[in-house]
Amino acid sequence: MTAEPFVVVGGDAAGLSAASKCKREDPDREVVVFEKGRWVSYAHCGTPYYVKGEVDALTDLLTLSPEDIDERGIDLHREHEVTGIDTDDRTVTVRGPDGDRREQPYGDLLVATGAHALTGPVDGTGLAGVRSLHGLDDAAAIRAALEPAGEATVESLGGGDFLDPSVIEPYADWEPPETVAIVGGGYVGVEMAEAFTAHGLDVHVFQRGEHLLDPFGEAVAERVEAELRDRGVRLHLDTEVERLAGDGRVERLECAGGTALDVDLALVGVGIRPNVDLVDDTPVELGDSGAVAVDDYGRTSAEGVYAAGDCAEARHAVTGEFDWVPLGLTANRAGRAIGRTVAGDPKPTGAVAGTAVVKAFDQECGRTGIVDHERAREAGFDPVSETITTASRSGYYPGAAETVVTLTADRETGRLLGGTIVGTDRAAVRIDTVATALEGNMTVTEVENLDLAYAPPFSPVWDPVLTAGKVLNGSFDGTDD
Repeated sequence: MTAEPFVVVGGDAAGLSAASKCKREDPDREVVVFEKGRWVSYAHCGTPYYVKGEVDALTDLLTLSPEDIDERGIDLHREHEVTGIDTDDRTVTVRGPDGDRREQPYGDLLVATGAHALTGPVDGTGLAGVRSLHGLDDAAAIRAALEPAGEATVESLGGGDFLDPSVIEPYADWEPPETVAIVGGGYVGVEMAEAFTAHGLDVHVFQRGEHLLDPFGEAVAERVEAELRDRGVRLHLDTEVERLAGDGRVERLECAGGTALDVDLALVGVGIRPNVDLVDDTPVELGDSGAVAVDDYGRTSAEGVYAAGDCAEARHAVTGEFDWVPLGLTANRAGRAIGRTVAGDPKPTGAVAGTAVVKAFDQECGRTGIVDHERAREAGFDPVSETITTASRSGYYPGAAETVVTLTADRETGRLLGGTIVGTDRAAVRIDTVATALEGNMTVTEVENLDLAYAPPFSPVWDPVLTAGKVLNGSFDGTDD
């Protein structure tokens, strides 16, 4: 008997990775993908560089076109929103672009609905000229707002047949802004500060906490903050934005304590949350993080229902517990594993360490694992950290630059827990060494003894990660050599 279709809700990283892998492993299985928007399979992380102008067209950010997906034998339905799941009858309710509804049966179902940008608790985010950056439509709208009045079109923005003209219409007659406020100093805020600066804007970043890029720790934050200030970005740290105000269009930003700033454009990037409304009123359970709870194979608490990507949890490589780590590789890898499992060859989705990199002008930043001591203690560890500053190459070789590495370990066992890195000379990619060590449950001693490559154009004899391991190891036994 032919199996019922494998139905996927969401046509981006996790969803299409699963659909493609399932179809490749089981060509006779019907695979149906529903995507409520027009865009599918795109590189969200490229959007700041599109706004900056380093990427010419929105369609350059597509990984797969609808034609590519069709060639794989996948039945893709864009502008089709799944509005409900019946786990007893194994059907989903789908609303099409003309408003009609139909029931789609499934044998296996993947919920890959992603996440959405937060705007609260800031008031006034509905004003024209206030945007978040969570998708290609947002990127198109922001870039349209930066263009001279009347010049932004679907064609000039490289939107192809994916970009709805209504997305950019509000900005058709705008004169380019002069002052922009970025609310939130995380990944998006830092990357967009660079993008806006490239357009000659007066850029202000407002951060509620003491430092930017909080997950990267103080050593990275201080370097990034100095870099942004050197580039003319004005930082407002320890400053809480209460509201954005204006008569239909944003004109002013107001902070707690009475500080205000006249602005022409505002970007709100205060975080994201998983899209889990679809599983309301179903047996699918949520984890402590608020994302969908899954097992090591991406299976939810409802039979035949899987979840992956930014809407789902994953097992953390350091703590061993399930956590919410919304990153692109996590989504792609989990989707691919689920596709294989659904096709009859079960494969775990893999653990995650929260490895991430971000660029702040010339500063390259990386982080992985657990570096925050409070979080480490909550996970049952006794954390100890050391920060070192060393050269990226042999000191006599041209191009050497300061590289700052922080490693954190468990004092009792010596197990490496996490690390961060920042520098201007190929610093970010070095975090992969630390991430690999975490996946292998290595101790600091084992990290110090890694046989990493050396040649003057690439690294000093003691790679910065090895030097950090040596210093951290010395802190356990009282030595400092």
